Amino acid sequence: MSPDAPDAGPGAVPPGAASVTVAGEGLVLLPERAVHWAAAATALVADVHFGKAASFRARGVPVPGGTTRENLERLDRVIATTACRRLVVLGDFLHGRIAPESSAMACLHAWRERHAALDVLLVRGNHDRHAGDPPPGLHIEAVAEPYVSRPFVLRHEPGTSEDGYVLSGHVHPAVRLSGRARERLRVPCFCFDALTGILPAFGAFTGTAVVAPRRGTRIFVAAGDRVVALPPES
Repeated sequence: MSPDAPDAGPGAVPPGAASVTVAGEGLVLLPERAVHWAAAATALVADVHFGKAASFRARGVPVPGGTTRENLERLDRVIATTACRRLVVLGDFLHGRIAPESSAMACLHAWRERHAALDVLLVRGNHDRHAGDPPPGLHIEAVAEPYVSRPFVLRHEPGTSEDGYVLSGHVHPAVRLSGRARERLRVPCFCFDALTGILPAFGAFTGTAVVAPRRGTRIFVAAGDRVVALPPES
């Protein structure tokens, strides 16, 4: 299969969002670092890493709390903005094993109850293989990569596929932006080339990796409450 090269897509999008067309499908890129595939009533996120901050605190590393609630509040906004019927997590839903009696797990169950009608699919990532599938009470279907949902192939780790245009995560992509005062800022981004698209990490405590895009790659930075397309020469 030879998918269409990505290009900015037309049509109205929510405030602060941006649009792109890949494989003939219009996608909306949301400031919450999520993708809305409207034709399939589907929202996609990658690398949520629920429980990561708690695992660091358990090892004595003084990191802030509240990241699970923050992530879930942003998921709430994604669901409200898109009115999606399905949520797809492109890997690393959990950072590690979470105790059933933990506050993080209680927050997850409360969130799932609020969205009981939502179909949730997890395409397992490397952390999910260690953490195990989400508990049955969360009603999340977990599958191995790749998962084909034409024209897309949904994966955790980037790669190409003869079965369609690959959407993935894993990399936590970001770019460095420079200001007039020589300040430099690392900003999460969406990356799209002719065969693959990579989503930024959704989680609030995940870190980023600066990417060096190839010629023809479209970069959209998720800067606060806006998604902005970078010009190719950037």
